[in-house]
Amino acid sequence: MIEAFPARPMALINARLIDPECAREIRGGVLIRNGAIEAVGPQVSRSALPADCEIMDCGGDVVSPGLIDGRAFVGEPGAEHRETIASATAAAAAGGVTTIVATAETQPAVDDPAVVDFLQRRARDTGIVRVLPVAALTRGREGHELAEIGLLKAAGALAFSDGNRSIRSARLMRRALTYARDFDALIMHWSQDDDLAAGGVMNEGELASRLGLPGIPYEAESTILARDIQLVALTGGRYHAAIVSCRQSLDLIAAAKARGLRVTCGTTINHLTLNENDIGDYRTFLRVAPPLRGEEERLALVEAVATGLIDVIVSDHNPQDVETKRLPFAEAEPGAIGLETLLPAALRLVQAEAVGLPHLIARLTLGPACLFGLPQGRLSPGAPADLVRFDPDEAFVVDRDRLHSRCRNTPFEDARMEGRVKATLVAGRVVYTGGDDGRFA
Repeated sequence: MIEAFPARPMALINARLIDPECAREIRGGVLIRNGAIEAVGPQVSRSALPADCEIMDCGGDVVSPGLIDGRAFVGEPGAEHRETIASATAAAAAGGVTTIVATAETQPAVDDPAVVDFLQRRARDTGIVRVLPVAALTRGREGHELAEIGLLKAAGALAFSDGNRSIRSARLMRRALTYARDFDALIMHWSQDDDLAAGGVMNEGELASRLGLPGIPYEAESTILARDIQLVALTGGRYHAAIVSCRQSLDLIAAAKARGLRVTCGTTINHLTLNENDIGDYRTFLRVAPPLRGEEERLALVEAVATGLIDVIVSDHNPQDVETKRLPFAEAEPGAIGLETLLPAALRLVQAEAVGLPHLIARLTLGPACLFGLPQGRLSPGAPADLVRFDPDEAFVVDRDRLHSRCRNTPFEDARMEGRVKATLVAGRVVYTGGDDGRFA
């Protein structure tokens, strides 16, 4: 539970501060009072702090805004056997994620203000980081009738999406974009032509043929995305491509942005750090949707992060239990957990010198904050004191049995990673302290 602000001011000193707004790194500290950042920079030092200030000496670790994960499944209501808000927020805190944007893929779907209210109350009662609900775009996520966008937004829905279901009807998508435009609401769409993707379980190509698995072509994604961009031009609506996974989609997004359309896009940490070859001997924990692509497509995605074409990086946290994953590859459910490994996996791009650390942090913090209109994601006076302290060089091995999600379907099982989270703060309150035996508030 996110409780009242701490009574005493707090300062994180002796830190490498990452400011995503100006894409720079400086040495100094952060002073926190009443749940917000009061001062930041080299002037925040031990000698200059108030006498009653609680001090956390970071010893040269990185301090940045807490991560905002723009796409994660939290299980409630209806799938508590896979995840709960309590377990999802524990995993998030351990991974330096201070805000979860929860998908609408629930039972019942988040297509009624009462369900939005339920999620908000559950998050207040059982969560230790912020949980913000996305509402369904259509009733029951069935793609036939629009949900009440105005009422759902008034209830607190952050955006509108049918999750991993695509709107087949161009007419319905046009109506959705037009209606959402009038409320300045954001539509996040799953770009996949279900007919082209039908039966596919991995990227279409030589490897799929060798493994004897049906593939999904790039065109299954880009065909729907091209249609949607044309409809954005027609309606003037706000549109976010939830996950792009190939160069064809990137070219479409670049052209849309060049035209001044209100189009943004995201990709997952899995698509940035893994490729189809990692599937190896039919590893079902690497069956994700959209499928992992070839290395050239992965490198194109990384370049798009570096140039800012991709606006946000998400975990696409999707817990699946043993019964749905310990199956033949073609029969296993797609999805992987990722809240806890989002940051260290992303740091692989820095270690490979493909993306600078400030720019990477921006795609995990400021990018989603701007997309969803949130005050978080900034390291500046007045911003909420949602922060993460981490050592980007400390190595560890991912042990699935020590992860905090209710499921264990991580694609990074037994992987060596660098980037240990030392502390996570939400509204100035320490909710997690890291180490071999991490502790929650």
